[in-house]
Amino acid sequence: MPGAWRTLRGGWRLARAVLHGLHGLAIVLLRFPSLGRDARRRHIAWWAGKLLRLLGMRLTSQGQFRPGAKLLVANHVSWIDIMVVHAICPEARFVSKADVQRWPLVGRLVAAAETLYIERERRRDALRVVHQMAEALQAGDTVAVFPEGTTGPGDELLPFHANLLQAAIATDTPVQAVALRFADSEHAVSLAAAYVGETTLAQSLWMLACADGLVVHLVVLPARSVGHADRRRLAQALRGEIGEALERLA
Repeated sequence: MPGAWRTLRGGWRLARAVLHGLHGLAIVLLRFPSLGRDARRRHIAWWAGKLLRLLGMRLTSQGQFRPGAKLLVANHVSWIDIMVVHAICPEARFVSKADVQRWPLVGRLVAAAETLYIERERRRDALRVVHQMAEALQAGDTVAVFPEGTTGPGDELLPFHANLLQAAIATDTPVQAVALRFADSEHAVSLAAAYVGETTLAQSLWMLACADGLVVHLVVLPARSVGHADRRRLAQALRGEIGEALERLA
């Protein structure tokens, strides 16, 4: 595709995505206060799915999320991962780094989805978040974590940290692994989706908007019982499940 056309198309997609973000912010500020949880989640699913489409992204999914309380464990490629999961599972309450709260526009939208925040620079903050997660799981909520702790390039998994898995073990809540893989018309693992290194949010949005034939594959794996499990072994097992799912998508 000629560079000029790619740039023009990317600009059009990005402009529409920003307007969609402003629309979402208006809904959060004006509508959410009077809506119940179910209605809010319908808005979240609609908003997330439309954002993907406006950025030129197609979503495919395999498997089913179990109903009721669960801990979702996913590999982490980009900030857009949250939108991908929310398009299908809007009840997911993600554990996100506290920095996201300060992101323009996105931070307010993420907060509206009942996000839990962790200060990754403070090692003891994980204990506070585990308690919050346990309370949410006991209340019947769905909580989602990225055990890699940061985004990866998408072609391989980083080590999984086990601390946050303790919330599911302590409450005997099922854990369900989720594999995410971004591909485009030229790459089995899309470079456009990678949100690593010094990449800014604006740069990431631009790369996504300019990509050709970007597809995100979401694979929901069967839930597993984790009562009395060893959290480190559980982390290794979940990493293995997700790794195998990603290999099948290659």
